[in-house]
Amino acid sequence: MANWLGFERRVAVRFLREGRMQSLLIIVGVAAGVAVVAYISALIAGLQANTLNKTLGAQAHLTISPRDDTVLSARAALPAGTTVLPQVQPRAQRARSLGEWQSLVPLLEKTPGVAAVSPGVAGAGLALRGEAQKSIALLGVDLERYDRIVKLRSKVVDGVARLGPGEAIIGTVLAQDLGLRVGDRFSIVTGGGTNAVTDSARVTALVDLGVRELNRRSVIVPLRAAQSLVGLPGGATQIDLTLNDVWTAQDLAAQLAQRWPVKAESWQETNAGLVSALNAQSISTGLIRAVVMVVVVLGIASVLVVSVVQKRREIGILRAMGATRGQVLRVFLLQGAIVGALGSALGVLLAVALIAAFTRFVRGSDGLPLFDITLSPRLALVIAVVATVCGVLAAVAPARRASRLDPAQAIRM
Repeated sequence: MANWLGFERRVAVRFLREGRMQSLLIIVGVAAGVAVVAYISALIAGLQANTLNKTLGAQAHLTISPRDDTVLSARAALPAGTTVLPQVQPRAQRARSLGEWQSLVPLLEKTPGVAAVSPGVAGAGLALRGEAQKSIALLGVDLERYDRIVKLRSKVVDGVARLGPGEAIIGTVLAQDLGLRVGDRFSIVTGGGTNAVTDSARVTALVDLGVRELNRRSVIVPLRAAQSLVGLPGGATQIDLTLNDVWTAQDLAAQLAQRWPVKAESWQETNAGLVSALNAQSISTGLIRAVVMVVVVLGIASVLVVSVVQKRREIGILRAMGATRGQVLRVFLLQGAIVGALGSALGVLLAVALIAAFTRFVRGSDGLPLFDITLSPRLALVIAVVATVCGVLAAVAPARRASRLDPAQAIRM
């Protein structure tokens, strides 16, 4: 085996050397194709990861809450086939606690794929300071648990994240609107009329949650304080979950909704537009990869077809000297593999250079890179192997044509 491998390798390399210019051009063409595929793949992967981090950085991967209140008709059942035009007014939803949520938390923590669990109380209200008032989204949490959901401490821009009795963490924009700084006190009002509940809180930290609307409305208080403000002593309106793999959220939500009488909503459901955009990006990237690889295959095939025409006499001499059709076939397959491998290696290096240039020269308004973009060794290896295989496949047709040449006719030409 080593003998014929050595013979084929020597002949393949000799043929490539004799046509240096066309060999160089096709290697550069393969390198350009591989570089485009690798660079775009890394760019889209970095963009999607950055988008997901910003979107999911301020929300849970999966949220469990009580099922919505529904209105049941008091009308007696009508005979089958009766046409009815019902008009039922939807029932206004009210704050309700999850049943037996204390026993549900440890069960969720033991669920495979769940990284963190945080019960909370969510509600609406007003934040007051002097004559200024702003509508707020009130959230009561256990800080240690909630920090594992959204990494709240990493989003603090002023103060220290702390939620003791009578303390609150608020968004940066809300602090500007109310003229609040760390250490200042403000009032929180929930409900209305005779059912209004008022409490005061001292600001311990200002946080930037990455979304302006969240920064404008968010007030985070201790769980017990929110329970009193919303009127749910000992209750929890939701349980937030963070998962090891964010893409399993929808399947897990369906499983939990079947397992318990709860409403489980994944981040894919709350961000349907984002998911559609990410899918469109992935499809576009796949199409670009396919088109570029087709161009690479056609380029290698065209060069090898020309090589067969140019080397007819040499091929005829080799056949007359005893080279078998299989050996001639493998010579050209090996040429395709060499061109694909050299082009892949050069293309990966070119992609790394493009990524370095993007990271260095493309900056945001703050002077920092727009997002992290790296070419993982695994992705580079996969692209290089695919390009090499494409090189071999591109050589199949020219190789079969060369192996079928009649030695006598080839020498006379």
